[in-house]
Amino acid sequence: MSEDYINLMIKWYEDQYKNSGVPEICGNIRKKSEMVPMRDGVRLHTLIFLPETEKKTYPVILMRTCYPAQDTVYRSHGEQLARRGFAYVCQYSRGREKSQGEWEPNVNERNDGTDTVDWLKDQEWCGEIGYWGYSYSSLAGWAMADAVEGKVNSMFLAHYGTDRFVSAYEKGEFRHDILTSWSMENTREPIDASYPKYIESCRYRPQTEVDIKLWGQRSESYHNYITNTRITDPYWQSGWWKELREIPGKMKIPIYMISGWYDHHHGSSMKAWENLNEESKKHSWLEIGGWNHFMEPCLQDKKTDHMDPGEIGRMLKWFCTTLIDKKAPEQKINIYRIGEDKWRQIPDWPVNGGKPERFWLEKTVGAGKKNTGRLSPDCPMKGEAFCYVYDPDDPVETVSGEGLLKTMWKTGSLLQPEPGYRDDVLSFLSDPLEKDMKICGKIRIRLFVKSDCEDTAFTAKVMEVDPEGKAYHIRSSVTTLSHELLETYNPGDEVEVSIEMWDIAYTVPSGYCIRIDISSSDFPQYNIHSNTKGLWSEQTETKKAHQTILAGGEHPSCVDIPVM
Repeated sequence: MSEDYINLMIKWYEDQYKNSGVPEICGNIRKKSEMVPMRDGVRLHTLIFLPETEKKTYPVILMRTCYPAQDTVYRSHGEQLARRGFAYVCQYSRGREKSQGEWEPNVNERNDGTDTVDWLKDQEWCGEIGYWGYSYSSLAGWAMADAVEGKVNSMFLAHYGTDRFVSAYEKGEFRHDILTSWSMENTREPIDASYPKYIESCRYRPQTEVDIKLWGQRSESYHNYITNTRITDPYWQSGWWKELREIPGKMKIPIYMISGWYDHHHGSSMKAWENLNEESKKHSWLEIGGWNHFMEPCLQDKKTDHMDPGEIGRMLKWFCTTLIDKKAPEQKINIYRIGEDKWRQIPDWPVNGGKPERFWLEKTVGAGKKNTGRLSPDCPMKGEAFCYVYDPDDPVETVSGEGLLKTMWKTGSLLQPEPGYRDDVLSFLSDPLEKDMKICGKIRIRLFVKSDCEDTAFTAKVMEVDPEGKAYHIRSSVTTLSHELLETYNPGDEVEVSIEMWDIAYTVPSGYCIRIDISSSDFPQYNIHSNTKGLWSEQTETKKAHQTILAGGEHPSCVDIPVM
């Protein structure tokens, strides 16, 4: 991160502290650092900020991190929190910054976290303990959440979940923009992780050799990600990732979870909330905003006056309640409705809605581009076919998405190209809506398809279109034949596939239209499918695929949109 960006972050956080409603009560602060010993003798660099008051103990906010580039941000947090009567403890993961040991992402955070909590409890100034995490720091909190009952009073975890597979794959397609970019930026030895080098890495074949050939070092964690494509693989069903996935069901302490509709960990975060132990859930809060991973509004041409992005005020309110007042909060769920610029408190998530609104794919009557069609409220009686050629050497570029980290500027509900803007993109448009459509939940698309390749991918994107014809992204997703079918696909066979999208709360106004684009690539949000069968990361060759989408008659391709 550049120095200018770090300074902007500090200023943004300082403004949040000033507007939080929690006043400064202490002018003098004591700062120190210690090398805290872990059970295996490794010592981790730990920053400590203490208020200087007459009190002997203070409520403690603990954070663990792997990002030394943000050191000045953490120190700023320490000063702001200490002035407000909290002790702030920030520890670097092993192998990072001045911490001893070897850096291996994820797997050491559980033992190191619990050892640190035990060390904290022995400090004479330590009172009630809360854990605060954001992104990887949230992972470090989740890692020990079921093992610190009676020691940690509550947690505030933003933008991370416990199902790593959901953040890695969608039906066989790898989320490059999350894990390739993160792995490049967090290698043991620093490398050039600029955008051009990142794109070069994503395109490299075979992907299993990219770490050695382009990064100059072995990345065991990345190799495991790209070679285990199914949730049933032993890599995901044993060891650390299985343990992490099961932690929400075992933990009992209150937790405040923050997610964003366009945060790249949103799917995993929702899995964690759904699996949360009822004893924890009845005292926990969930809030989902209309922002990206950095809590920045990402809704182009929409009002966001009431979104209230930023975690500091929320974090302080939570820890004042659970650490200072020592209260067990009642469950609360707030979701931000995109398009209305309103928050809505609901009794449970996911929402148990009614029957979804269904639109069927059909040919456009009269003139129109060959790769455009209509979304009809009635299923066409006549069978129809839409065809296109997908070339892996010329993939469709991601234009807005939800699973994005490196290309953060493309995250969110952003303006889209015109319908049928490429020959390999099919666009289907509904009639103007007669009333507001309050989408709430997971959009699902059912397609009847065939291909001349043994394996391939199909992508879908759902948009709203205003009366002027401007289209804005709502949700997107993908599937592959190899992950839809239990048996090998025979080229030319007609098969049914389903594309499921992450949940969302989004209101499309009356007079607007719904548009769906169907294609076979969405890069770099997902890996470029080679149109050959086998493990994607081991493939070296590509070939073109002749794709057919069938609609109407015996092949009722359609989209189901959940509405409130």
